[in-house]
Amino acid sequence: MANTSSAKKMARKIERRTALNKARRTRMRTYVKKVDAAIATGDQDQARAALRTAESELMKAVSKGVIHKNTGARKVSRLSARVKSMTAS
Repeated sequence: MANTSSAKKMARKIERRTALNKARRTRMRTYVKKVDAAIATGDQDQARAALRTAESELMKAVSKGVIHKNTGARKVSRLSARVKSMTAS
């Protein structure tokens, strides 16, 4: 338990930041799931549109420090490869 006033304040700040990051992470995952669902239906136009919004959300999460830069790039790369492979099949 925090003893000093500065430690108590930091505990409050961390609690707020954790809640905000959790919301951002949840939002990011939702958009990734929308891309997965569009890929599963086989609708390429819908998948491309979902990919654009998911990429934006992933990069926003990167800029806010929710996920690492390379993690965001990897997720975007893998999603775009899956959407791109829909034309081949």
